[in-house]
Amino acid sequence: MDQPVYVVSEVTILDEPRAARYRGLAQRSIAAHGGRYLVRGAAPEALEGHWPSTARLVIVEFPNVESARAWYQSREYAEALAWRDSALDRRLLLVEGGLPPQTGH
Repeated sequence: MDQPVYVVSEVTILDEPRAARYRGLAQRSIAAHGGRYLVRGAAPEALEGHWPSTARLVIVEFPNVESARAWYQSREYAEALAWRDSALDRRLLLVEGGLPPQTGH
């Protein structure tokens, strides 16, 4: 059974018009690969540790790791990536979802 995976991104906008172009291209490529936004551009509150005040959080859910990797390596997303470096600075993580198996006591 496939488990959902999440692409988690810490994003700081460098150039808003370019970032808008990136977002539009990224959104279409994500949808084409079965992904959906759970959080988009939120300003999180750090309960512990440091979160840069200019950074935003994006979380995208994919049905499985294969579809997330296929999205990241796709021709559609490559078009968005061409805008990324001049549009934003980010950290991007792939996180497998699901809970560990329950053990009976």
